[in-house]
Amino acid sequence: MKISWKSESIMWVLLAGMFALAAMTWSWAPERIPVHWNLHGQVDRHGGRFEGLFAIPLAALGIYVLMLLVPRIDPGRANYPGFRGAFTTLRLALVVFLAALYGVMHLWLRGIEVRVGTVVPWLVGAVFVVVGNLLGKVRPNWFVGIRTPWTLSSKESWARTHRVGGWVFVVEGLAFMAAGLIQAAWAFYAACSLLLVGVLGLVVYSYLVWRGDPDKVPPADTLPA
Repeated sequence: MKISWKSESIMWVLLAGMFALAAMTWSWAPERIPVHWNLHGQVDRHGGRFEGLFAIPLAALGIYVLMLLVPRIDPGRANYPGFRGAFTTLRLALVVFLAALYGVMHLWLRGIEVRVGTVVPWLVGAVFVVVGNLLGKVRPNWFVGIRTPWTLSSKESWARTHRVGGWVFVVEGLAFMAAGLIQAAWAFYAACSLLLVGVLGLVVYSYLVWRGDPDKVPPADTLPA
């Protein structure tokens, strides 16, 4: 699958910026750096200097490289050109999300106490909304999308499950954003419960569509000898 150097350059700038910021901050950063916040936006765990400054940049770089390799090793790699734009947008969304989290952490280091309990749910919700808008464009493959035994052996189940899944993810994203505004523990638990129900519902739905598909194909080497 060919990649767009224009879109890749945006991700390279974000990745390089995170590492550059870590390097510039190293000399004056404290030995203990906030790395986790609770539902109320209060710091509940500190990490060492290396963890605090390099964990997120390294994670972002690892995810970026892994997602570049996925189309090369996927048995369904022939389908990737059919959703190249969606796949690129997904990779960009993940890198932007991690870069934004890293920015929030650095604001705390500089004494600017951002409302993490609001900002982070909004960032998570935004990622869900982006993914929801992309799901309907994803073609069958083994790594990206809603992969159940039934979507992987039925084109109809794949297509219909991803269309419904798109709405589920958008609604879930809005739920996380609402939880960030409400700033109550029950709202976060409700959003997480909604996510669990939505995922389980998609699994059941993929099976029901598969069962009614006359053109479903058994996965390789699963037929009786």
